[in-house]
Amino acid sequence: MLTETPNPLATLRSRLHGQLIEPHDAEYDTARRVLNAMIDKRPALIARCADEADVVTAVNFAREQRMLLAVRGGGHNGAGLGTCDGGLVIDLSRLRNVAFNPDDNSVRVQGGCLLGDMDAATHIHGRAVPCGINATTGIGGLTLGGGLGHLTRHYGLTIDNLLEASMILADGRQVTASPTENPELFWAIRGGGGNFGVVTEFRFQTHPVSTVYAGPMLWELSETKEVMRWYETFIKTALDEINGFFAFLMVPPGEPFPEPLHGKRMCGIVWCYTGDLAKAEAVFAPIRAFKTPALDLVGELPLPVLQTMFDGLFGPGMQWYWKADFFNHLSDEVIDLHLKFGEQLPSIFSGMHLYPINGAAARVSKTDTAWNYRHAAWAMVMAGIDPDPARKDELRDWSRAYWEALHPHSAGGGYVNFMMEEGDDRVRATYGENYARLAQIKAKYDPENLFRVNQNIPPAR
Repeated sequence: MLTETPNPLATLRSRLHGQLIEPHDAEYDTARRVLNAMIDKRPALIARCADEADVVTAVNFAREQRMLLAVRGGGHNGAGLGTCDGGLVIDLSRLRNVAFNPDDNSVRVQGGCLLGDMDAATHIHGRAVPCGINATTGIGGLTLGGGLGHLTRHYGLTIDNLLEASMILADGRQVTASPTENPELFWAIRGGGGNFGVVTEFRFQTHPVSTVYAGPMLWELSETKEVMRWYETFIKTALDEINGFFAFLMVPPGEPFPEPLHGKRMCGIVWCYTGDLAKAEAVFAPIRAFKTPALDLVGELPLPVLQTMFDGLFGPGMQWYWKADFFNHLSDEVIDLHLKFGEQLPSIFSGMHLYPINGAAARVSKTDTAWNYRHAAWAMVMAGIDPDPARKDELRDWSRAYWEALHPHSAGGGYVNFMMEEGDDRVRATYGENYARLAQIKAKYDPENLFRVNQNIPPAR
């Protein structure tokens, strides 16, 4: 509730350079939506910030008025942690500037940017930042949770390429987090999620990636066991330049997929090779020799094309239910369970992915950043997805049953960007030995836990 301060809303509105949206405003229902239509929350206020000063104003207001506070970057979070019921949402969607610096090949990216915004700005320079697999993903949430994607094995997680971040703290201070300024805070935000403040700008190191040799290979579902056994052996010893995530999917009904495969349940690997393109065919010769795929769409293409390849399937307004775990080994029992649930994919939009974490990402110590599972082989996610709200229970039940069957075989924990709201035990398991340090840093920078609409780490007491 608002305190007795005279006209607090009028004061807030007068100080914002952006827009303050309330439930009676015409744009409220549009402004409150996040990507996952399974999330239907009704904030009391939405501050659509126009600049960093607006973020300071909004943070101060939430703290002074003791309002629940959520921070929305791209709004892509599966659990809907970019919104809340009855509180204030800081909406960063207008903060979309990207600035590439050719002197040191770094890029500054504001907190409301999507991956596609950054890709567009870096690609014209023949550079890229390791980040995700969909251009519609918000850079803020992806980075703060770790950042897995097509370039992970070659160049590490997104956080391994973060040079500094501009932040607004719970007390309204504007600070820089970097190896030399607030280094403990810098350690914490590299994997610790949105627990420590609002990041208004990131600065990343880029890498020389432009055209890649990439795309999906698909095999019959009946070949799953053979493909998964081969994939485990191959990816654990592959060149760093080769990234490939394993997937179950139903083939989409449209180009570039041939009509005989439309709607068919299949297994596949989405490849991305960032090495010498003159050697790509030779590098992939043994991959193709292992077993001829039913569909092979791997070839040369610009990295942004790969990043947008599946965006058209997953527009706003879909129902999503995610579950996640880390895995070290694909035993025969685990593969049998995967196949069982792969055969039960509930919709053409649903799937399971295994993202490799080895290569460059594994050569960073698990205590060098807050991201604790450097030793794991894969981050697994299963997601039940469909546009029909009537199917939400079916989507949730499939995802949960799949996860419950496999979890006893997992390495524990889960990638925070793939988790729903699952409680303190799951958060603790995800951060492991880093949890206590994170709680101490939280106590320093957010002692009242203002930033708690996230995979929350309460401050140490």
